Amino acid sequence: MQYRTLGSTGERVSIIGLGCEHLDNRPYEEVKPVIDAALEYGVNILDVFMPGAAVRENIRRALGDRRDQVLIQGHIGSTDVGQQYDISRDLPTAQKYFEELLRLFGTIDFGMMFFVDSEEDYKNVFETEFVSYVQRLKQQGDIRHIGFSSHNPETAMKAIQTGVPEMLMFSINPAFDMLPAEEYSLDQLDKGFSGELMRGLDPRRAALYKLCDQKRVGITVMKTLGAGKLLSREHSPYSAPLTVEQCIHYALTRPGVASALIGCKTPEEVQSAMGYLTAGDAEKDYAEILRGPRNNFQGNCVYCNHCQPCPAEIDIAAVNKYLDIARLDRSAVPPSIRSHYRSLQSGGGACVECGSCEERCPFGVPVIENMREAAEIFGE
Repeated sequence: MQYRTLGSTGERVSIIGLGCEHLDNRPYEEVKPVIDAALEYGVNILDVFMPGAAVRENIRRALGDRRDQVLIQGHIGSTDVGQQYDISRDLPTAQKYFEELLRLFGTIDFGMMFFVDSEEDYKNVFETEFVSYVQRLKQQGDIRHIGFSSHNPETAMKAIQTGVPEMLMFSINPAFDMLPAEEYSLDQLDKGFSGELMRGLDPRRAALYKLCDQKRVGITVMKTLGAGKLLSREHSPYSAPLTVEQCIHYALTRPGVASALIGCKTPEEVQSAMGYLTAGDAEKDYAEILRGPRNNFQGNCVYCNHCQPCPAEIDIAAVNKYLDIARLDRSAVPPSIRSHYRSLQSGGGACVECGSCEERCPFGVPVIENMREAAEIFGE
């Protein structure tokens, strides 16, 4: 297993985590083998957003004396008052369900404000006592870090600008990144993705990932596989279905992302996800599928490394990533981004402008121009 630091939390999380939704409504005898398999592979982050008592108890029982080996993402505001997975901003109700989670697991590593998607969600969380309750939980030591979950890039950016969240759980896959935010709907997962909706990389989603990296707000990823639809020839919007390895690699190459959470209901599904760890570069490569006639990523670096090898040994994708983040505010590039850039073996200033990278790029990225700009911004 590989591990990454989750933003400013300082926590090292496995690049593949376990989303536990699919363990709901399953007996303990089916839950335990999945937890065991995940831990055997080195998974150390589990998302437990489900409000049902039985699934929480089964997961805790399956962990046994290994609770200290995992980091728990627990959600505040996820309830089942009316029906499963209700969202409640009523403070006594939210407290009831979250304090039950605390009783089972002890201190929750990542206390997530649940489902902040709309302007109404934002106001009901960040302009009420709800956020004060969450901050008290951290002050009391009941949670270690404050996060939130969202599917909407504009609302997520607004929440991040408050300075309260240290992390974000966000829905990331190539189809979602090409779906305009105003047309996003969880119903897409049930219906499959319509290719007609894919209009090229949504700049708001790209901006969110860069903002998270800039502000050191770590991202954990949900919907990595698009509820399995991206793996299906019938439902994929692309000319061919993506593989599990390609979906995971796409998520992990977005700025700010530390862990892709994969929902698994059997040990075999855990093993399938872990195939990413031993997959070669060709097996992870998603660029050819994304460059189809409808799928316009033109001019945008998607950090796929098709531009390599570079004769000057520049990590072109990394330079482009730090450049994209620096462009958010050229006058105030975060010290952490400057530090990451300086740690590269070769920066943009080493570019010899041979053009071989641009010939190989599937998306027409002006690499030479970007290398010049990076050298200027970062003072080479």
